[in-house]
Amino acid sequence: MVETIYIILGFWLIIFIFGWNEVRAIQERDPAARNPLEVVLLYSGLHAIVFHRIAHVLWKMRIPLLPRFISQIVRFVTGIEIHPGAQLGTGILIDHGMGVVIGETAVIGNNVTMYQGVTLGGTGKETGKRHPTLGSNIVVGAGAKILGNITIGDNSYIGANAVVLASVPPNATVVGVPGHVTKQDGEKIDKKLAHAQILDPVMQDIDELAGRIDALEKCHKENK
Repeated sequence: MVETIYIILGFWLIIFIFGWNEVRAIQERDPAARNPLEVVLLYSGLHAIVFHRIAHVLWKMRIPLLPRFISQIVRFVTGIEIHPGAQLGTGILIDHGMGVVIGETAVIGNNVTMYQGVTLGGTGKETGKRHPTLGSNIVVGAGAKILGNITIGDNSYIGANAVVLASVPPNATVVGVPGHVTKQDGEKIDKKLAHAQILDPVMQDIDELAGRIDALEKCHKENK
């Protein structure tokens, strides 16, 4: 009984030291999070971040094997793979999280939200810094792939299933394959913005072409 109490207290202490900002972020941004106890016990994204931070400390201490071993155990348990060399800010929400991959030289700022299937990877060509750098207050939609040593500016929104291969300015949305950037009047994008509300530059181009065709047809009829 005493041992069980010690284990529970130790678990809460680890969460408090390495992930309390994430607990608060989850409660603020996820309407399904009803109380801190539920978040601490049941949110795999929180568990992955907490144990990553432990592995990252060991990585910086140049302890061999153990940091990678921890990351692989976490990958097996949560479905989220974060290389121990990656640098994570605070207030990060990995929602659902299955299939999320974050590479060794990735850097993530504060208050970033990522959904399932997100990859922050390399292109297979670089050495050294070869993974993305994300600023703060960014949302990365489900299935998005951000690849290479590129920078995603603050307050940006990466749409679901976008493939981003070039740097993105602040206050922008990106959708499509390859990703197209759409600025939204320089205004900060709401961190809770729904996927369905993202502007689609491809559809905007199609609408513009349709308008031009209509205008040409009208002009043609008038000239007959």
